Amino acid sequence: MSEMNFEQMLDEFSKTIRNGEVVEGTVIDVKPDEIILNIGYKADGIITRNEYTNDSSVDLTTVVSVGDKMEAKVLKVNDGDGQVVLTYKRLAAEKVSKRLEEAYESGEVLTGPVTQALNGGLSVVIDDIRIFIPASLVSDMYERDLSKYMGQEIEFVLTEFNPRRRRIIGNRKQLLVAEKARRQAELLARINVGDVIEGTVKNLTDFGAFIDLGGADGLLHISEMSWGRVENPKKIYKVGQTVRVFIKDIRDTKIALSVKFPEENPWNNAAEKYAAGNIVTGRIARMTDFGAFVELAPGVDALLHVSQISREHVDKPSDVLSIGQEIEAKIVDFNEDDRKISLSMKAIGSFVPPVKEEEPADDAYADEPAADAAEETSEDIVEE
Repeated sequence: MSEMNFEQMLDEFSKTIRNGEVVEGTVIDVKPDEIILNIGYKADGIITRNEYTNDSSVDLTTVVSVGDKMEAKVLKVNDGDGQVVLTYKRLAAEKVSKRLEEAYESGEVLTGPVTQALNGGLSVVIDDIRIFIPASLVSDMYERDLSKYMGQEIEFVLTEFNPRRRRIIGNRKQLLVAEKARRQAELLARINVGDVIEGTVKNLTDFGAFIDLGGADGLLHISEMSWGRVENPKKIYKVGQTVRVFIKDIRDTKIALSVKFPEENPWNNAAEKYAAGNIVTGRIARMTDFGAFVELAPGVDALLHVSQISREHVDKPSDVLSIGQEIEAKIVDFNEDDRKISLSMKAIGSFVPPVKEEEPADDAYADEPAADAAEETSEDIVEE
């Protein structure tokens, strides 16, 4: 045993180490602010708190124990007191940097917590190394507020790696775009024109609604939202609402949707319901100088010509009718092929012209009795 100890001591005194070399040692003592390592050298190695972590409040006795094995990097072979100055955090950073470099070259997907969320982007930290993800690379769509990502674990790839300039750039958008393309391909492979499917309203515009179909978005155009006239999609749908639609058309990756199911077409039984001679009730939808268009049902409009409004002369429909007014009229013509219906209020005498209010009397004589007014007039005549 003594012979082995002597050989070990001989090895220690004959061993040489250099600055920058990585050594392995065993913890022989721990204090709140430093760690002492036996590194198999003639002198022990020392790791100060500043060279173990960036957190100046850490008590090293709570994170390291006597007997633990550790790797460290030599900063100084002799600190002047005969001890070897070591660093643990710099070696760890180099290992992480190497790992990130390999991930950058291979395209490996990394995961890390968001530690900072600003308008310009997100900061993600992996083993004390900061990775920046610009706002334009956070999502596949514009996001004004990035604070919702704070504290979240997110996935990303590295698209730039330059540790010397402290420039390590992450890209989350690339993963989202790739995943979206995969899901889109799967959806397009299983849907066909005419299929009925449920989706969720994702976005609303003046011309329609984009519906998330679970892999790709389809467009529900404003003209396909109802058999009737739609002025604004936002008056019918809300973001997040579930809707039942059918696939009207598929062109490449574009999907056109509709809720105008053929079996619900209001013209299906129009020939009987709107036969000439029938009396119907409708609502004034819009007006022109030559007539008013009356909505008999969603998707079914009829023309009430200005000459058919009243038996009395009417210059313009707007003179006697108003938008939204409900009227009763007789169907005088029905053309199913052209989907045209003509109405007449005059034929059933349903139009009641508005009563004109009488003009008020002249203010000068409004409060005078009629007799006084007549007497005054007589006097005026005598004087003349």
